[in-house]
Amino acid sequence: MSETSGSRLSVKARLPALLRRADPAVLTAFGCILLLLLLGSLYSSNFLSPDYLLQQLKVASFLGVVAAGMMIVILLGHIDLSVPWVMTMGAMMACAAAGFGATGAFVAIPVGILCGMALGLLNGFGVAYLRIPSMIVTLASNVVAQGLMVVYTGGFSPQDSAPPAIRWLATGTLVPGVPNAILVWLAVSAAMVFLLARTAFGRAVYGIGNSERAAFLSGVGTRRVVMIAFVLSGALSAFGGVLLAGYASKAAQAMGDAYLLPSIAAVVLGGTSILGGRGSYLGTVAGVILITLLQSILSVMQMPEAGRQIVYGIVIIVMLLLYGRAPPSR
Repeated sequence: MSETSGSRLSVKARLPALLRRADPAVLTAFGCILLLLLLGSLYSSNFLSPDYLLQQLKVASFLGVVAAGMMIVILLGHIDLSVPWVMTMGAMMACAAAGFGATGAFVAIPVGILCGMALGLLNGFGVAYLRIPSMIVTLASNVVAQGLMVVYTGGFSPQDSAPPAIRWLATGTLVPGVPNAILVWLAVSAAMVFLLARTAFGRAVYGIGNSERAAFLSGVGTRRVVMIAFVLSGALSAFGGVLLAGYASKAAQAMGDAYLLPSIAAVVLGGTSILGGRGSYLGTVAGVILITLLQSILSVMQMPEAGRQIVYGIVIIVMLLLYGRAPPSR
């Protein structure tokens, strides 16, 4: 063993046990969050105020819900490009269902989520059973959802407004001082941690991401797992759209377009390998917060939308170079 590697091991041994076990990508993401908070405080003295930070977490919660579904798909080594219009369709259909009186308002959220699940089922069937690349299937279903919503609205902004229940879920406060959207994200996060760490489905997702053939030979129903993963991604994307409609009080055309790149970037920033098989949801949470703070700082700097997209693309490329490369073959 060389002197350099020996010194690295001794330094690592002196670290606390929690830091020794932590994913370097997750630590890097949280370190970048602290750096952004410091930079933001230089632009505005209110950047570190509790009210402003709560507002940022509230905004992050919508992206967090969408990124949870994206992470499941990326862990499999696939991608879901149908997020923008699955979000829009879920929001529009939830608001449309609310127009049918008290019963419609009661089923509005389930209707929106079910629409997302239907698109997710289409994606999952195409990837798992027809063996079509996920990029192609999800891009096609995104166009299908867009076409359906244009037909439904006639190409104009829908007139349906979000019902009180959806607005309360997105903007209300069940716990004093804590927006409901943050509580919803906490509930989704807890479910994701349990799903990925404590269930056979979660272990199968990691196994397929590492080697689908090996998982299949081990007795895992790989097709079923892949299809369920895309259904979950569609459901969470639609639910994120429903929450966003509640936040804005109504649905809008292309309201989900701004969430595709950030949702991918948040997952990759958190250390999840774009090739699948490696990543933790804690890292995705850190990535979501990091992206939200980055968006806030770029807004303060008055950077145009095109510049923000360039920044997201550069961030994804850099993180792929750091964490997304396949290990060298032996």
